Amino acid sequence: MLVRLLYASRAVDTSPEAIESILNQARQHNPEMGITGILCYGGGIFLQAIEGGRMQVSELFGHIQKDVRHKDVALLHFEEIFERRFGGWSMGQVNLSKLNHSILLKYSEKPELDPYSCSGKVSFALLEDLMATAAICGRV
Repeated sequence: MLVRLLYASRAVDTSPEAIESILNQARQHNPEMGITGILCYGGGIFLQAIEGGRMQVSELFGHIQKDVRHKDVALLHFEEIFERRFGGWSMGQVNLSKLNHSILLKYSEKPELDPYSCSGKVSFALLEDLMATAAICGRV
């Protein structure tokens, strides 16, 4: 059974090297587990959707909750799915510093990433909009 999980967290270390380390680890280990997804990062905040088998996604989320590189980990949305939305991505990446901030303003009160102040459905809509506007890099 396939599931999709959406969560937010804050980076403990916001250096480019630390963020790149998190992305590289995801791109290396997720395909082995059958995990696909997308990671959006900006202003010290991660917004990530992960898809795959129920047990694999659950296990990965458990690791993220314990990962010392993340804090304030919050589950935003969880659902059973018929098909993957991010099946062509080992872990796509959005760099919000290079983004037109009007996309963010479309989904929140301010032109900044703040998944803590909106619903999981709104955060997922933002990710889909970012995909549609080709703001994501890191395709498999």
